[in-house]
Amino acid sequence: MPGKELMAGSERVIAALRGEEVDRLPLITPTSVATVESMTAIGTYFPEAHTDAYKMAALAATGHELLGFDTVAPYFSILLEAAALGCEVDWNQVDAMPVIKKNPLQKWDDWRLPANFLDRQPVKALLAAIGLLKKRYGKRVAVVGKVIGPWTLAYHLFGVQNFLLGLVLEPETVRELLGRLLTVPLKLATAEIESGADVLTWADHTTNDLVSAAAYRDFLLPLHQQAMKQLPTDCPVILHTCGRVTDRITYFAGAGFTAFHFDSRNPPEQLLSLANGRLTLIGGINNPQTLLNGKVAEVKKEAERLLQAGIKLVTAECAVPLRTPNQNLRAIVQAVRDLSRCHRKS
Repeated sequence: MPGKELMAGSERVIAALRGEEVDRLPLITPTSVATVESMTAIGTYFPEAHTDAYKMAALAATGHELLGFDTVAPYFSILLEAAALGCEVDWNQVDAMPVIKKNPLQKWDDWRLPANFLDRQPVKALLAAIGLLKKRYGKRVAVVGKVIGPWTLAYHLFGVQNFLLGLVLEPETVRELLGRLLTVPLKLATAEIESGADVLTWADHTTNDLVSAAAYRDFLLPLHQQAMKQLPTDCPVILHTCGRVTDRITYFAGAGFTAFHFDSRNPPEQLLSLANGRLTLIGGINNPQTLLNGKVAEVKKEAERLLQAGIKLVTAECAVPLRTPNQNLRAIVQAVRDLSRCHRKS
């Protein structure tokens, strides 16, 4: 007979992200765990679930109802803000994530935040979906909001190559642009919290295959520090950055984020050493090899390896591939819960 749980789901998630004691290890999804299998099970599909609040909420709920996670995360892609800000987006089909077809801006001075940004459909739908999920679950499950940071927004609005060239050729102009773009995630984060988000994921893709750690330190770290000072302290914020980050995680730890969602390419022991208790680590399970193409036993083995390394919050490294078998995601849940039971008995 399973042990009685002493904490509500949202309380457990928030406490664990802050490094506090919990009754059992929670299962957290900073990014999407939507799958084609889950869509088929409930009859709600992409692309409509990206922009329809009711379908968005229904699909997000499968993370808890079908998979067993302690969180529900209704922002599946990384392009809702981009679409609301004028990027031409191909929302794609049921088994593919949206992509940008055209970056709308060429000159750094061209961008201004639209006065009706929060009322534009992709963003409006997300806020409504968060409200629906909060009404449905209350404290039983933590609702995870998500915002895209200024660095990634610059990629979307101006194109990756143009933006990175600007860092070299017009650094002060780009620095000023990033400062203006910071208003987007701050405005949306505040609205998501007001709509019912218990936790926020802040996605900003400053990976070492594109930019140096020094560029993060000089251009983005001050903005992240500013943002963390402005956001409500009662809502934990998880930084998400794909790729290898061992050369910059000490900067992440100094930015003020509650936690960091990490890629499987980073050795967990090294990350823990570098974070030095200043940042809760979450993630680590490989998406393409283990979750998409691996067996249940392989998923459990990888989850157990991360737990043994000292990662207490084990989950997928990023938004899961849409053809990921649900049994592999449930295997993460089972592995973590099995370990929690062992710890309670001991």
